[in-house]
Amino acid sequence: MNSHSHNGCGGRPLGSGLGALGRDPSEPEAGHPPQPPHGPGLQVVVAKSEPARPSPGSPRGQPQDQEEEEDDEEDEAGRRRDLGKTPNVGHRLGHRRALFEKRKRLSDYALIFGMFGIVVMVTETELSWGVYTKESLYSFALKCLISLSTVILLGLVVLYHAREIQLFMVDNGADDWRIAMTCERVFLISLELAVCAIHPVPGHYRFTWTARLAFTYAPSAAEADVDVLLSVPMFLRLYLLGRVMLLHSKIFTDASSRSIGALNKVTFNTRFVMKTLMTICPGTVLLVFSISSWIVAAWTVRVCERYHDKQEVTSNFLGAMWLISITFLSIGYGDMVPHTYCGKGVCLLTGIMVKNAAANVLRETWLIYKHTRLVKKPDHARVRKHQRKFLQAIHQLRSVKIEQGKLNDQTNTLADLAKTQNVMYDLMSELHAQHEELEARLAALESRLDALGASLQALPGLIAQAIRPPPPPLPPRPGPGPLDQAARSPPCRWPPMAPSDCG
Repeated sequence: MNSHSHNGCGGRPLGSGLGALGRDPSEPEAGHPPQPPHGPGLQVVVAKSEPARPSPGSPRGQPQDQEEEEDDEEDEAGRRRDLGKTPNVGHRLGHRRALFEKRKRLSDYALIFGMFGIVVMVTETELSWGVYTKESLYSFALKCLISLSTVILLGLVVLYHAREIQLFMVDNGADDWRIAMTCERVFLISLELAVCAIHPVPGHYRFTWTARLAFTYAPSAAEADVDVLLSVPMFLRLYLLGRVMLLHSKIFTDASSRSIGALNKVTFNTRFVMKTLMTICPGTVLLVFSISSWIVAAWTVRVCERYHDKQEVTSNFLGAMWLISITFLSIGYGDMVPHTYCGKGVCLLTGIMVKNAAANVLRETWLIYKHTRLVKKPDHARVRKHQRKFLQAIHQLRSVKIEQGKLNDQTNTLADLAKTQNVMYDLMSELHAQHEELEARLAALESRLDALGASLQALPGLIAQAIRPPPPPLPPRPGPGPLDQAARSPPCRWPPMAPSDCG
């Protein structure tokens, strides 16, 4: 390979100028052996406006052809990059649809691994209490499996939020992903990762758990496993179920529904989907939610009470279910009482979450099923009675929800009223300040008017004084003469005499 292939040109073109032919062909180039001026393999055609094109058999013609092909490929690649920088609307919509599908699949996989971790955690907790101990190899293996599923879950959560950020960039035409990383989004992602990361770690760790027994009020201390504190919060992963329901809902995936919601400023989130399901099928939703909460709360009470319940009353699963049910229905017989604050907190949350109207719906549903399916000869009058009560309970539940909506509206009205009152107070304060300023200006104007009136009263005298003619000038006095001296001489003090006597 000659030296031209290293500096970027396959062959030096020959032109008609002296710069191309100024060197003797017989003179050897630097670093090359001398060649004859007319070789059999070299045919040069010199043109005025075109460079010389070596023959295909020339050793310099092949690199030039390769270079031209490479230049063409680079130009084509540049055109493709230019097209990729400015995608059209169809490309963006297709990319957005693909991101939607990827996000949905990631959410499904995250729910699968989250539920798998919960199932393995419950299995390990139950088996380690009666079948083997926490020090056994089986417990270590199951905890390693939980840790592995947790790591995969965290990766899926990160990928899910990465797809959401990509959707944000596509929707808003952003080029930098850091624009989407607001403080709220970072906080929510961190909180979700922290919730999903909680799980019982491999190993055996214990702590001293003290409590006061319910009926005797005697203090009780027991060596409990740290896995209790790390196992119960794993049920917080059930929030993934709401996300999956949202992404698979027809309301969320239907373009027409989303368009109507966008026109009416309605945000399609998990809460909106749950409200829609409550409107469509309230009995089914309440039944599934209540039974799921019942089972989870009963198992949580069992785990919390097993270290201090020596009689196995609340630590038994059936006993825990009975305790949750009487708390759920607000009955409270008092035959079972939790000993630990953990069990008491679970019962408190159960009583807060469930309301009387929902309990009535579930009760009437059960009674209808009982009198129609569990008896050989159904009593139609009793069935109609419970159906009537069931409909009344549904209407009562709906009326409660309507009243809650009205209460929220009234709350907003009160908030608006308070805001309006604050605005009016600020307005009145501003008006009072302007009134004081106006009074000050009026006082200054009044003083100026008084001064102006005094000046107007003195104006006639000034005008009369200005237009009065000046007095005539006095005649000049002559110098002193005899007459003046005689006039100035004192009068004669002699007695009157005849004029002839007075000289």
